Amino acid sequence: MTDSTVERAETFKRVLAAATRAVAAHPEAEVVFAGGESTAVGNQVRLRPPPLPLEDNEIACLRGEADAVALRLRFHSDSTHARRQPRGSHARAIFDAVEQARVEALGANAMAGVADNLAVALDQECRAKGLERAQNADNANLADVLRLLVREHLTGAAPPAAARQLVDQCRPWIEGKASRRLDELGHRMDDQDAFAKCLRGLIADLDLLDEDSDADDQADADSEDQEGEGGESQGEGESQESDAEQSESSTAEGESGEDGAEAQAAEAEDDELAPGGAEESETAGRVRRPDPRDNRPREPAYRIYTGQFDEVVEADELCDAIELTRLRAQLDQQLAHLKGVTSKLANRLQRRLMARQTRSWEFDLEEGLLDTARLSRVVINPEHPLSFKRERQTDFRDTVVTLLLDNSGSMRGRPITVAAMSADILARTLERCGVKVEILGFTTRTWKGGRSREHWLAHGKPQSPGRLNDLRHIVYKPADAPWRRARRSLGLMLREGLLKENIDSEALLWAHNRLMARTEQRRILMVISDGAPVDDSTLSVNPGNYLERHLREVITWIEAVSPVELIAIGIGHDVTRYYKRAVTIVDAEQLGGAMLEELAALFSEDGLAQPRGARPHRRLAS
Repeated sequence: MTDSTVERAETFKRVLAAATRAVAAHPEAEVVFAGGESTAVGNQVRLRPPPLPLEDNEIACLRGEADAVALRLRFHSDSTHARRQPRGSHARAIFDAVEQARVEALGANAMAGVADNLAVALDQECRAKGLERAQNADNANLADVLRLLVREHLTGAAPPAAARQLVDQCRPWIEGKASRRLDELGHRMDDQDAFAKCLRGLIADLDLLDEDSDADDQADADSEDQEGEGGESQGEGESQESDAEQSESSTAEGESGEDGAEAQAAEAEDDELAPGGAEESETAGRVRRPDPRDNRPREPAYRIYTGQFDEVVEADELCDAIELTRLRAQLDQQLAHLKGVTSKLANRLQRRLMARQTRSWEFDLEEGLLDTARLSRVVINPEHPLSFKRERQTDFRDTVVTLLLDNSGSMRGRPITVAAMSADILARTLERCGVKVEILGFTTRTWKGGRSREHWLAHGKPQSPGRLNDLRHIVYKPADAPWRRARRSLGLMLREGLLKENIDSEALLWAHNRLMARTEQRRILMVISDGAPVDDSTLSVNPGNYLERHLREVITWIEAVSPVELIAIGIGHDVTRYYKRAVTIVDAEQLGGAMLEELAALFSEDGLAQPRGARPHRRLAS
């Protein structure tokens, strides 16, 4: 990979960031390039980093993704969306997808270039979801079908070729039930609130709403609409309602005997068990109104549908020796300009470690190692006894460090090359100081679920299957292997097709368990990642926060219970929201320095004396 290729990608990133701010009409927006899906949260826009080498079709796709995020930032209100959003999972998916179609239609109708970019990105998304192979519209893809059909009504653009057959198959059923609503959406696309009301009607026409819970949703939303509009009359209504409630309360209190006392005791117990506890309980003497949200299902526990297709593999088993040698030479060539900076940091770390391992000796002993420096005394006076010496024990604890590298597709390009080189420098430096280093990587064997998903489909697609992909955990360097023997394996990270998806929580547990099997007194686990866990196959059939929630649980357990010391370094992504001890870097070139500085702090006197998690979070600026 040449310098011109990297320079072209950096230029593209700068232009894309500027165009995103312009389309969003938000010149102060912060645009960052990180792994995972392109999103906009608050004032920050996160875009998928461009792969290297950068091809023309990928450029159009990235532009489309950036335009979609920018238009959502410009035309979408989170508060309005949350107020009108239905509660059912399928209805909510449709509501979210069609709202995205609305904001994209507003941009496509106003700017022809944006329309072209969005079309390319949408076609790529449909292919990635496998809509061209779908035989019918089930709960998994009905939201996509409605999004494309509404897009056609709002912009006149036909569905992408990859999804056209599926949309045409569902068109008669949808238009037969909700053709009037579809036309009405086109007239209300400029008003998000009016559009959301009409969209709820469309979902109801298709019999996809939970009538009981959604009636409560709509009542809540309508009551919020009336707040501030009713003025004094609303105040009077509230007063009357309050009087009615007090009357009902008095009637309830007047009911005789033990039945009333038992009812109140049971009601108090229910209040304590309800989500929110005492904060949601009503004041004494008032009857508590039932809230449908009290009976919402608990979030499912993390589970693995099948682990029979997972693998733990040595790096040299994934390609032959000749290719490993070539990849290692490619890695050295690409990062030659970083060696000087990284070597200085490595020397600093080595000096600090050696200072912790300062040797001292006891002399003039009657046994031990022969002190050759004092043999001259024996030569001068043969009657003088021999002198022996012995090394004193040091307080430097036996230590092992595991370096866990994110090998997901979003790390492709410059981040993974710098991560590989930094791991190489760390292993060589720590080995000189007597600290053993293990280098591990994690990804998946395939995209889109692999054999695990095929197994799930073959068994009738049971609900909530849990993790639905084939894990691949890679051992680049075992802790007991010398650096010179594992050096070549690190080049594997540059192999095309290796980097896929990432399930961080299970990788953390795997690396942690390997550390716990070691005999060293001190165990350090350093994680390098560029974002949250992402696996489309798993997230398509589980809650959207399924992987992230499990990652938080694993991190909390390690930090609170385990003797393993956990550190994280995020590349272009703020991982301090997951880890107590973390560093965020904006530029990939800072990775080597950040890793070495964190380890240097750990091995310093202050780092050893300081309690875990006490050091503040840091963000390194480029």
